[in-house]
Amino acid sequence: MRSTRYGRYVLAAALAIAFAGATGLPQSWSMGSRVPAVGTPADEFRLTDLEGKSHSLSQYRGKVVLVNFWATWCKPCTTEMPAMQASFDKLRDKGFVVLAINELEDDDKVRAHIKQYGHTFPVLMDRDNKVANQFGVFGLPVSVFIDQQGRVQEYIKGGLLTEQMINDVVAKIQQQEPIKAASLR
Repeated sequence: MRSTRYGRYVLAAALAIAFAGATGLPQSWSMGSRVPAVGTPADEFRLTDLEGKSHSLSQYRGKVVLVNFWATWCKPCTTEMPAMQASFDKLRDKGFVVLAINELEDDDKVRAHIKQYGHTFPVLMDRDNKVANQFGVFGLPVSVFIDQQGRVQEYIKGGLLTEQMINDVVAKIQQQEPIKAASLR
């Protein structure tokens, strides 16, 4: 009985995906891909911010990057944002950047939220959920720390970031020795 029920769920999911593809509907609600493994290169992406300026992950090479996936309706997301702002203010001159990637929300709603709370880090809009899917995001918030060479160093799902936690992770990443090209052979 159990395998029959499971088979129905799989069939229903497959039909929904096929229907979306056949009708031209966006498949942005699909489950994310595999979570990136620590030590592997982070997938490149390009998104626009609320002012229409384009940002790519590679433009921040040489800095420690916190990529945070969030939404205004997500209470844990909005609860951790002040810690992200405090760390950004404290560490941005030391090679740290926050890229807050909003998933699937209206620009005006996100803009109002950011203005209300006074956040100054870049807020990027993932309008089709493509970047969230690239990073295996399934549920919010998700935070990914990326080192100066573009490698994933921490992947935190659902955890509530604190200023101390962010500062500790950034310090640990900044103290690591960069991988030399010769050691990759």
